[in-house]
Amino acid sequence: MPPDRIEIRPRGPLDAQLRVPGSKSITNRAVLAAALARGESRLDGALESDDTAAMRVALAALGVSIDARGTSWSVRGADGKLAAPRAALDARASGTTARFLTAAATLADGPVVIDGSPRMRERPIDDLARALAALGAEVEVLGEKGCPPVRVNGGLRGVNGRLRGGLRGGRAPIDARRSSQFVSAVLLAAPYARQDVVLEPIGGIVVSRPYVDLTLAVMTAFGADAGWDGGALRVAAGCGYRGRSYAVEPDASAAAYPFAAAAIAGGSVRVSGLPRDSLQADLGLLEVLERMGCAVERGADGITVRAPADGRLRGVDVDMNAMPDAVLALAVVALFAEGPTRIRNVANLRIKETDRLAALERELGKLGARARAGADGLEIQPGTLHGAAIDTYDDHRMAMAFALAGLRVPGVVIREPGCVAKTWPDYFEALERL
Repeated sequence: MPPDRIEIRPRGPLDAQLRVPGSKSITNRAVLAAALARGESRLDGALESDDTAAMRVALAALGVSIDARGTSWSVRGADGKLAAPRAALDARASGTTARFLTAAATLADGPVVIDGSPRMRERPIDDLARALAALGAEVEVLGEKGCPPVRVNGGLRGVNGRLRGGLRGGRAPIDARRSSQFVSAVLLAAPYARQDVVLEPIGGIVVSRPYVDLTLAVMTAFGADAGWDGGALRVAAGCGYRGRSYAVEPDASAAAYPFAAAAIAGGSVRVSGLPRDSLQADLGLLEVLERMGCAVERGADGITVRAPADGRLRGVDVDMNAMPDAVLALAVVALFAEGPTRIRNVANLRIKETDRLAALERELGKLGARARAGADGLEIQPGTLHGAAIDTYDDHRMAMAFALAGLRVPGVVIREPGCVAKTWPDYFEALERL
């Protein structure tokens, strides 16, 4: 059992090198593509965490054979044909698992129910359900206010023998103003629709669009014919996935914390294994840290962040819509900057593992800053900092981000630190080794 609280030991300047776990975003996309593919796939560098375990266990219940040995996974693809499970699929607290499986369940041979944690039952899925229905699927949202659980009818046959359920395909609008995961979910299942799929984002808006580009890159790597067509997304039918060997990159979202550690504690931190041309959106944090005064060195197989030579960080005004997961790390770095920091265009943080804007406002205030959350952003005015016991709201990123403050401020205690198992189970051990 993890402890119910951890006190962080101040230290610095740092001189550290580490490799962060595999990307959660890429692992859950790649394992689903491999599960639907024809033939066998091998994933190397896959993330072993609660989120990816939720996806793997659910796919096994859908009839997919997965042999996971640490970070090396062998997947025997189902060639686009999933089996209806005996019980509801438990997405736990994983948004990618709940949303991706809702679309993939249209390919099952019977009804599938997707459920999750109490917080998952507060996270919307109705925009995805409407898009799937427009493509011919039968999807019923069973929870309150458009949230899980959700029931999907796969390839059921009625009394007249006609196929109902499944994914017909065609053209459909999709509301991606709250989550790009709705778009990614439809895209990942779309190669097995009976017709080409064309998705038209309502208002031309796709929040966190780089994650959609990441989805397209994974799909293309597994053999699908998918991409942008002007302002729409098109996926060709009849061009499904093919099994292959696939290397999962280290997680840029996880790397945000050691990068931020260098900015806060001083010195430098190198994260190895991150390719210079990675599509992962949270690497955009590097440019923000540069604006704050840090130096960034991008190598062919690793990235180093160095704290400002004069030790002075500057506050910034930044649109973080493309990289919402990096907001929490940046908010804690902002505690140590000269001048205010304003983070804009991140309304979707209110429907994450917790209402992250409200949680940041409360916990930054505990440390002595003045923070004010708006409808879609956060303003942070540094103050005289002091230790505090930080509540984590069962949110892995709250725990990981606020632990960084303890590198400079004595007396920072993280409550319920075990929530980091969602994406980085040994995070606190890695932090201690810095």
